[in-house]
Amino acid sequence: MSIEWFRDLVISINGVLLIGVLIFVAVLSYSLYRRVRSILDSAKITARAIGGVSSYVAEEAVKPMIQLVSFVQGIRQGVDTVTKIFKKKQGGKDD
Repeated sequence: MSIEWFRDLVISINGVLLIGVLIFVAVLSYSLYRRVRSILDSAKITARAIGGVSSYVAEEAVKPMIQLVSFVQGIRQGVDTVTKIFKKKQGGKDD
């Protein structure tokens, strides 16, 4: 047995081990991909549900509240304007 034979043996063993490691990494990567994909799918479903709930809340609760507050502010400004018109001037002197 010469040194060339040992060299070829080491190269062959390294090749077989490298193929085994590559197959293991490929299987591990695919498994991880499947788990992450299922998690991402459930996250997408949850995001859609949250979007639906938030749009419902915006339409049914926030929009009427904004209209009510706008109406009350308009009435208050109208009352303030009428009050300013009929309010007497301070100081007792008419300028």
